[in-house]
Amino acid sequence: MQLVIETAGFACSVALLEGDSLIAERHDVIQRGHAERLIPMLAELPDGGRADAILVGCGPGSFTGVRVGISAARALGLAWGVPVHGYHSLAIVAAAAFAEDAARADAISVVMEGGHGEVFIQRFARAPFEELSPLASVPAPEAGAMLEGQRLAGNAAVRFDPAATDSHARASAALWLPPAFTSLAPSPVYGREADAKPMAAA
Repeated sequence: MQLVIETAGFACSVALLEGDSLIAERHDVIQRGHAERLIPMLAELPDGGRADAILVGCGPGSFTGVRVGISAARALGLAWGVPVHGYHSLAIVAAAAFAEDAARADAISVVMEGGHGEVFIQRFARAPFEELSPLASVPAPEAGAMLEGQRLAGNAAVRFDPAATDSHARASAALWLPPAFTSLAPSPVYGREADAKPMAAA
């Protein structure tokens, strides 16, 4: 049994997986308040989400959301004595998009809100599932030209293609992630520099 936690974006999402099967999930698009919502959502899963392993979204996304998910995953892993691994949150959006894409697109660009007028962008191939470009945080005006003519997914997709459907990182989509994408260290991937900078020494 594996518990998946995703709080890096606008969604607060948890899922309990067994092999290739989804046992249970809770998924809410809340934008804020992940810390307050996450524990009650876990409690709603069978046996409180207790699992033999934990997989957590490491970002990029909101600084607070990324930390909430990883902190919870690490704490539960320690309490239960089970391993904790991570994945990139844009990868899980791409995996879900390919699984749901009736047109069978060969590649897709994930576009997620990054804050401060920027978006996170990364392009993925369907088969084999792999990264076609590095993660980038790009000002929205520049992103439009970069994404022109591409099939898009993500919670910022409709900003650049009105025909696209906004999609949020969903924990249960870990079912479609290849093993190579689920073995990261459970550490934050912020995608851009922190808003707050340490004060220079006097």
